Amino acid sequence: MPYRKPRDGSELPDWQEELNTTHRTIRARVEHVLARMKNFKILRDYRRAGSTLADTVSGIAHLHNILLAA
Repeated sequence: MPYRKPRDGSELPDWQEELNTTHRTIRARVEHVLARMKNFKILRDYRRAGSTLADTVSGIAHLHNILLAA
Protein backbone atom coordinates (compact mmCIF):
# COMPACT_ATOMS: atom_id res chain seq x y z
CA MET A 1 0.00 0.00 0.00
CA PRO A 2 1.55 3.33 -0.96
CA TYR A 3 2.21 6.07 1.54
CA ARG A 4 0.00 9.16 1.42
CA LYS A 5 1.13 12.69 1.91
CA PRO A 6 0.47 13.99 5.42
CA ARG A 7 -2.60 16.16 5.94
CA ASP A 8 -0.45 19.15 6.78
CA GLY A 9 0.80 19.19 3.15
CA SER A 10 4.41 18.37 3.95
CA GLU A 11 6.42 16.15 1.64
CA LEU A 12 7.06 12.46 2.21
CA PRO A 13 10.52 11.32 3.29
CA ASP A 14 12.74 10.06 0.47
CA TRP A 15 12.43 6.40 1.50
CA GLN A 16 8.62 6.58 1.35
CA GLU A 17 8.76 8.32 -2.04
CA GLU A 18 11.08 5.59 -3.31
CA LEU A 19 8.76 2.89 -2.00
CA ASN A 20 5.79 4.57 -3.72
CA THR A 21 7.72 4.65 -6.99
CA THR A 22 8.48 0.94 -6.72
CA HIS A 23 4.84 0.23 -5.88
CA ARG A 24 3.62 2.18 -8.92
CA THR A 25 6.02 0.35 -11.22
CA ILE A 26 4.99 -3.10 -10.01
CA ARG A 27 1.30 -2.24 -10.05
CA ALA A 28 1.51 -0.94 -13.63
CA ARG A 29 3.13 -4.19 -14.78
CA VAL A 30 0.48 -6.30 -13.06
CA GLU A 31 -2.34 -4.22 -14.54
CA HIS A 32 -0.83 -4.54 -18.03
CA VAL A 33 -0.52 -8.31 -17.65
CA LEU A 34 -4.15 -8.60 -16.52
CA ALA A 35 -5.31 -6.47 -19.43
CA ARG A 36 -3.31 -8.56 -21.89
CA MET A 37 -4.67 -11.80 -20.45
CA LYS A 38 -8.22 -10.54 -20.92
CA ASN A 39 -7.54 -10.52 -24.66
CA PHE A 40 -7.70 -14.31 -24.54
CA LYS A 41 -11.29 -15.36 -25.21
CA ILE A 42 -11.15 -18.18 -22.67
CA LEU A 43 -10.83 -15.64 -19.83
CA ARG A 44 -13.39 -13.21 -21.21
CA ASP A 45 -16.01 -15.94 -21.32
CA TYR A 46 -14.86 -17.92 -18.27
CA ARG A 47 -17.83 -19.88 -16.92
CA ARG A 48 -16.06 -22.79 -15.27
CA ALA A 49 -15.59 -23.74 -11.62
CA GLY A 50 -13.62 -21.16 -9.66
CA SER A 51 -11.20 -23.83 -8.49
CA THR A 52 -9.95 -24.30 -12.08
CA LEU A 53 -9.22 -20.61 -12.69
CA ALA A 54 -5.62 -20.83 -11.46
CA ASP A 55 -4.86 -23.67 -13.88
CA THR A 56 -6.50 -21.78 -16.74
CA VAL A 57 -4.56 -18.59 -16.03
CA SER A 58 -1.34 -20.56 -15.75
CA GLY A 59 -1.99 -22.18 -19.12
CA ILE A 60 -2.74 -18.84 -20.74
CA ALA A 61 0.42 -17.32 -19.27
CA HIS A 62 2.40 -20.24 -20.68
CA LEU A 63 0.85 -19.82 -24.12
CA HIS A 64 1.54 -16.09 -24.00
CA ASN A 65 5.20 -16.72 -23.19
CA ILE A 66 5.42 -19.11 -26.14
CA LEU A 67 3.96 -16.41 -28.40
CA LEU A 68 6.53 -13.92 -27.16
CA ALA A 69 9.40 -16.34 -27.75
CA ALA A 70 8.32 -17.18 -31.30
